[in-house]
Amino acid sequence: MINNRYKKSKEFLDRACKVLASGVSSEFRKYNYPHALFYDYAVGSKIVDVDGNEYIDFTLSQGPLILGHSNESVLNAVDQYSRKGQLFAGQHIKEIELGEKLNKIIPSAELMRFCLDGSEAVQTAFRVARSKTKKNLFLRFEGHYHGWLDNVAYGISVPLGEDLGERNNPKIFPWCNGLSKESKSEFVIIPWNDERLLEETIEKYKDELAAVITEPIMCNNGCILPKKGFLEKMRVLTEKNNIALIFDEVITGFRIGLSGAQGYFNIKPDLSIFAKAMGSGYPISAIVGKKEWMEEISSGRVIHAGTMNSSNPTIAASLATINALENDKNVYQRLFELGNELKDGLKKLAKKHNQNLYVQGPGPMLSTVFTDLEEVTDFRGVIKSDKIKLNKFISLMHDNGIRIIGRGLWYISATTNKDDIKTALKIADKVLTEI
Repeated sequence: MINNRYKKSKEFLDRACKVLASGVSSEFRKYNYPHALFYDYAVGSKIVDVDGNEYIDFTLSQGPLILGHSNESVLNAVDQYSRKGQLFAGQHIKEIELGEKLNKIIPSAELMRFCLDGSEAVQTAFRVARSKTKKNLFLRFEGHYHGWLDNVAYGISVPLGEDLGERNNPKIFPWCNGLSKESKSEFVIIPWNDERLLEETIEKYKDELAAVITEPIMCNNGCILPKKGFLEKMRVLTEKNNIALIFDEVITGFRIGLSGAQGYFNIKPDLSIFAKAMGSGYPISAIVGKKEWMEEISSGRVIHAGTMNSSNPTIAASLATINALENDKNVYQRLFELGNELKDGLKKLAKKHNQNLYVQGPGPMLSTVFTDLEEVTDFRGVIKSDKIKLNKFISLMHDNGIRIIGRGLWYISATTNKDDIKTALKIADKVLTEI
């Protein structure tokens, strides 16, 4: 049965399925409600689908659109610089300007290389860490997303009816079929936010660990902040044992401040990954790091390459994005204020309707799940939440013009305003009476 509200999208999806595998070009798009949707245009905090339905957009294309949709300064910069050429297979001036900018604002960015996406940059960081330490393993955390490539495509999903096992001996499930069997031997995985277990695991594997990689805020699952002292302990232990500390700032970078989570928490990692908000929707990422680590690339001991890296449009988009954030002196204050207004409002509505809606996050991004737990501090808490209830909440919000990422993640942009927040809360008030 076709939902007439999304009739044209369904027709386009049926057509797309004849040429695109499952009708989409990224797996996450399949899980939109009620199916993969097609969009016509987007400006500021609003997006309109091909059926003419308008939404206040809190997905912001999974996070990149920190300035909102169709930002004029970004589009103009891309247009003007693209007219000089798209790709030179050589260097250009704005690449230096962007590098100098990142060097100035990101604490660990002494040297850097530009890539196309976070997945690629993460693998580059692993290669650097292995080369410098002469070790092979890396430590990661349950529920942390570091891209879709084989050696990080474990521990981010749990089959129905399964659990994650003992905390000090987790069950590790592959995200999908087709992963290399050897890739599972490249890492050790433990729950996040467990300082004692972190210390025990590093002590056990210190002679084999090349790196510890973490989202400094567990954005992808639950938008969970680190417990007090957890990241600091991670920094101490990695320095002590010749292990690279890698911050995956694909989401936190430029979203909670120009200096990312490392500036926010005042912790300097050895290597970091930036993407998403770095380019306002254009395909760019960066691996940045301390000179002593990035020297592995500078010296040629580690190869990093890519025909499409640092193309004119992507560099121009990133430079324009960061300039816009720098020039708007109140942008981060607004992101935090509006996000916290939304978070506090949702909490009040949950109490009003006696719903077990749990809301957390720093503000510029936040998460909603339905759970009876008093506190959610790691992936194990996230997977105990009521997915059926969350799906109903998100689908009803969507039918009423509020677009949220399917796992309950909300993003705030520079164009989100108080009216958007008021409308979202008004709709949530209505929806919570219907579930």
